[in-house]
Amino acid sequence: MAELAGKRADTFPVSRERVNRGLLVLLGAAVVFCGCMAYLEISPSEAVKGFPAFVRFFVIKFLPASFKNIRAYVPAVIDTVLFAVAATYLSTALSFLFGLLMSDKTNPITPLRLLCRGIISFLRNVPVLVWASILVYMFGVGEIVGLLALIIATLGFLSRSYAESISEIAGSHLEALQTAGASYGQVLVHGLIPEFLPSWINWTLFSFEINIRASAILGMVGAGGIGVLIQTNLKLFKYQEACAIILVVIIIVLLTEFMTNKIRRMIR
Repeated sequence: MAELAGKRADTFPVSRERVNRGLLVLLGAAVVFCGCMAYLEISPSEAVKGFPAFVRFFVIKFLPASFKNIRAYVPAVIDTVLFAVAATYLSTALSFLFGLLMSDKTNPITPLRLLCRGIISFLRNVPVLVWASILVYMFGVGEIVGLLALIIATLGFLSRSYAESISEIAGSHLEALQTAGASYGQVLVHGLIPEFLPSWINWTLFSFEINIRASAILGMVGAGGIGVLIQTNLKLFKYQEACAIILVVIIIVLLTEFMTNKIRRMIR
């Protein structure tokens, strides 16, 4: 037994330097955390003491969930799912184009490449709720706001993801096609796209999952979807109905993750 333990220790040696480095990282993280809490004037003890009150409030006010108006939620649920579907579909085509323009393997024009990267960086770094708030002021409350906000946010996310995947794929086999005299379109169709397809499916499915969650939240700022019902019921102190809608959102998200994971396993 002692020999086995010795062999395991030899197999996984841990140097004192690595241990000290890990302790320093943990100590630094603790200092940063305490500094943030002190600056924000947040007392961990008060948060811990307030947690039982939060649980008690939730259990008394939100439970049991009331599904008596479940049929009235169906149109909003459909809107929420369709927001995610439409935004993902529309963004995918534009994102692939931007991905080609952003990758140095497929776009040799440096000024155009930098311009596209700058545009996408701006779109990506503005949160979807901020886009929704801006669009509400421009177009007013409605479904178009939610759709546009999702399209803009998804475009920023997918374009960068596609560009990175394209840069990883593009290499010697594409150069071989170009050397053989293939046109730019032939290189894309016969060389890049077949290799890019698995990454495209994975990134697109992941984006769809994000959009399902985001479309449920967008209604909180008046951008349509099931979030509007959550916000309305909370303002009217109908906590049990709000709880029911939240459970519906959770079910939608879980079903979406189940389906996308199944699709991923099928294409492997």
